[in-house]
Amino acid sequence: MIAKIRSGSRNWTATLFAATMLASGAGMANAADLVISNWAGYMAPDIAETFKKATGLEVEIVNHATNEEIMGKLMASGGKGYDLVFVSSPFAEILNGQGMAEPIDKAAVPNLANLYPEAANLAYDPGATFSVPYTWGTTGLCYRSDLVKTTPDSWMNLLKPSDDLKGKVTMLATDRWLMAAGLFALGYSANEKDPAKIEEAKNLLIEAKKTLLAYDDTTFYSKLVSGEASLVHAWDGWCNYGITDNKDIKFVTPKEGSDLWVDTMVVMKSSEHKDAAMKFINFMLDAKNHAWAAANILYKVPNKAAMESLDPALIKTYPNMGMTPAELTKFELLRDLGDAQKEYSKAVSEIKAAN
Repeated sequence: MIAKIRSGSRNWTATLFAATMLASGAGMANAADLVISNWAGYMAPDIAETFKKATGLEVEIVNHATNEEIMGKLMASGGKGYDLVFVSSPFAEILNGQGMAEPIDKAAVPNLANLYPEAANLAYDPGATFSVPYTWGTTGLCYRSDLVKTTPDSWMNLLKPSDDLKGKVTMLATDRWLMAAGLFALGYSANEKDPAKIEEAKNLLIEAKKTLLAYDDTTFYSKLVSGEASLVHAWDGWCNYGITDNKDIKFVTPKEGSDLWVDTMVVMKSSEHKDAAMKFINFMLDAKNHAWAAANILYKVPNKAAMESLDPALIKTYPNMGMTPAELTKFELLRDLGDAQKEYSKAVSEIKAAN
């Protein structure tokens, strides 16, 4: 199994402006039929070889560590140098809003039929017109059932922990997920734009900081395995990495609700190889190819045929892999915040600076 696939892959703390200034430029011109940017380890290691065997097309795969990294390069180059990029849904929204996303050619991607109906009609892109979902999931509480006195079921278990959990809790530090914990706990939206509500969530999170073991986006499940932590704020797939090493680790979504995150495939309008990019999307949506991601990364994929092909033992070992589309889509989609992202970044900076 692959663990810790995308260190910091959901690091949404930088503004697009900052990311653009830090970007080193887009991919260099090359002889490949298709240039794809993705997080390392997010596809089968032989995917370029198997795609070439199936289509005769050469693929160059480059990696980005964060959404901001690839977005910076795309904004700096106008998208040139890349044909297909993997980005999280709010960034797909931005690319489309900037006129940089090519409409999906439905006739060229017949395997779109493998997607769950819910996945093909997500609110940020109804009908999958400019992006195609690759993985999806939610965020919640990952905990050692043998170490907690009471089974956690609320965001307040993180923010106002019982005495036995104080100093044994970690939280995700990236803007959207840190703020979402505070916003959900208060009954607000994860996409809240009201400055007063953002301020209220910030103050709650500053108080919560006093009881934390750490902010941790990459090793939290290891802390849970070792027993250094008893309860952690976690993405569902990353909680599965802990379950691999300790069967007492469990995952639950808080009663107040949670987010629905989606990682997508987007074809760049600037691409000179759009037909090849559509063929690659169709190849990835083949049930066998898409099932690889679920079985090896331990993330749910929005592909009905792929999920139904998985070994039932996988779902038994990792129960959150069995969450249905109906269950997932009850959660709130993370959306592009527009100018309000600055308020989130400012609030998180103040939280981290607080004593």
